Amino acid sequence: MNAIARRSLGLLFGALCVPLAAFASPAQPTHEFKLDNGLKVIVREDHRAPVVVSQLWYKVGSSYETPGSTGLSHALEHMMFKGSRKFGPGEASRILRELGAEENAFTSDDYTAYYQVLASDRLGVALELEADRLASLTLPADEFSKEIEVIKEERRLRTDDRPSSLAYERFKAMAYPASGYNIPTIGWMADLERMHIDELRAWYKKWYAPNNATLVVVGDVTVDEVKTQVQRYFGDIPSREVPTAKLPLELAAPGERRITLHLKTQLPSLIMGFNVPGLATAETPRQVYALRLAAALLDGGYSARLSTRLERGEELVSGASAWYNAFSRGDSLFILSATPNVQKGKTLEQAEAGLWRELEELKKAPPSAAELARVRAQVIAGLVFERDSITSQATSIGQLETVGLSWKLTDQELNELQAVTPADIQQAARTFFVRDRLSVAHVLPEESRHEESRHED
Repeated sequence: MNAIARRSLGLLFGALCVPLAAFASPAQPTHEFKLDNGLKVIVREDHRAPVVVSQLWYKVGSSYETPGSTGLSHALEHMMFKGSRKFGPGEASRILRELGAEENAFTSDDYTAYYQVLASDRLGVALELEADRLASLTLPADEFSKEIEVIKEERRLRTDDRPSSLAYERFKAMAYPASGYNIPTIGWMADLERMHIDELRAWYKKWYAPNNATLVVVGDVTVDEVKTQVQRYFGDIPSREVPTAKLPLELAAPGERRITLHLKTQLPSLIMGFNVPGLATAETPRQVYALRLAAALLDGGYSARLSTRLERGEELVSGASAWYNAFSRGDSLFILSATPNVQKGKTLEQAEAGLWRELEELKKAPPSAAELARVRAQVIAGLVFERDSITSQATSIGQLETVGLSWKLTDQELNELQAVTPADIQQAARTFFVRDRLSVAHVLPEESRHEESRHED
């Protein structure tokens, strides 16, 4: 798998904090059915071009793993390309390349997914290849011994040697004290060093079953032709008993947590995160949609509060952001980050205080109706724009289904966003932006540690 493509996909799906196919038009009917073996299939017709995307999503990711056995889901994703009963290592990928198809895979906290984008009249090839590795992955030991070295190098390149990624990994490990979300998707290096092929074989048997998967097909197809092909290739794969996966729930008020990291970075930065629910765990959906709009209010473009006030106004930070993923399997984080304006002599402590001032402002006074209307329009416009891509439509459907929600939520999303009031945002801020839910990471250049040591001497 191409490392650059994988990295780009990781960024895309890591940032995927809203369902992108929010407003499917009546011209794009969506169908759902299930095979006797439990495989759920969702088909959305989109006849604008003779292209189709096929995605197979499994309900397993790093949040399903346990200490000492981290990185299994991601490593198994790699090994899914290393041979099955019908095809040798890399052979399926070669077949797809020769058809002009795009293929790849991605793993997250909550899911592992495999996809192909190709001419719609070649869909059967993609389905046959996908069904074959679901039914008969070989997991050869010699391929694993080579691939685990690739994975370790990927960890070095993407995390260990990238200060921003390393900081966020350490931050997450602290910010999720009670759930599997504190496990990095790629796994801890110590666990990669001692991973054994038998662990992957057991993980494959445990989770890779048709009754633990959702097949999403979007593009220039009809439901009848898809149903015929899916039954042909997947229908004979037997279902298996799959463990019950409990939601990753967090402590509501773990207490304020802080970490200071000295890394190979040029500039200091900070990450602040609040333990909050996702849509799957919230008391009411309104809380979740209020938090989504609060994130856009703070960081929704040039006119958002953080850039207007802290960056251009006070010149306190050289950059700041806010984001929130509402569509996790369990609880989530509302995250803010900032880089202090060192050219103006600003410090991490001053930048953190500035972020707190903005949060306190949300608690004290609700946004004006005009400001909320502007932000809401931006969010909805982004959703409508993204809906144009068949891949984004499929990803939205697959993500919602795999975290235990329903793709039908996309039909309700517009009304939910429209219903949020300024008072709802204020209430969400008062409920969740409190120090008992707070984690903070201060990231400093390595040189500053040496300076601190000299001052102490």
